[in-house]
Amino acid sequence: MGKTNIGRKLIMGLVAASMMVPALAVPGTASAQSAREAHRSDQRVREEQRDLRQARRYGDRQDVRRAQRDVNIAKREAREDWRDYRRAHRNTYHRPAYQGPRGYRYRPVAVGHRFERSYYGDRYWVRDYRRYRLPAPRAGQRWVRYNNDVVLISMRSGRVLRVYNGFFW
Repeated sequence: MGKTNIGRKLIMGLVAASMMVPALAVPGTASAQSAREAHRSDQRVREEQRDLRQARRYGDRQDVRRAQRDVNIAKREAREDWRDYRRAHRNTYHRPAYQGPRGYRYRPVAVGHRFERSYYGDRYWVRDYRRYRLPAPRAGQRWVRYNNDVVLISMRSGRVLRVYNGFFW
């Protein structure tokens, strides 16, 4: 009789353990899915924008309206997936304190702003832009960290081409 109780306890313990294993594996799977979902959402936005261009070219007003609505929905989903991805990978976007050039004082910038050369020297470059899911810069452009923002700079003129405010924390 004692052996049966031990056997039952062993079986119940194994069943409980087998139920816990999938629950422990879910966080890794969920974060992998969110990266994939974010990528798919970006692709869907591009596809919907292509459809909108086609509707503007060949469709009537109602086709354009539907296509524009689809683009807006795809963009909203892409933003949500991006937010989920960032939330799941918080440590990737947490960087050490920003040390600006001499006389540095943060001022929010917009597209068209011109930086002095000291603000976009190689110590401020974001070299691994793919890690942060930033689009690849074209020739003569660089992603630069400016305080907690990420800014796309034209290396020749120092002009800001794109800004992501509050990118790092």
